[in-house]
Amino acid sequence: MSVDLATVKRVARLARIAVSDQEAERMTSEINGILGFVEQLSEVNVDGVEPMTSVMPMTMKKREDVAADGDKAADIVANAPNSDRNFFVVPKVVE
Repeated sequence: MSVDLATVKRVARLARIAVSDQEAERMTSEINGILGFVEQLSEVNVDGVEPMTSVMPMTMKKREDVAADGDKAADIVANAPNSDRNFFVVPKVVE
């Protein structure tokens, strides 16, 4: 896959980036180089390779996934200027 000058200019316009003709030509070759490298990567055989989170082997720290209410309502409203039964109290606005 490769991109042409018109595609680069269209993408720049969609991204609302001002690109001169000279910059667009340079970007066309750079993007085509990147796409060529991605095509090379897709040719690599990765059958049997486990996904990694790091280059160093380590086990991920995990916590048990449990639903809880947090029991922090009093802490959350502690600094509120005005609260009532763990709810923020705000002035009523009527227009």
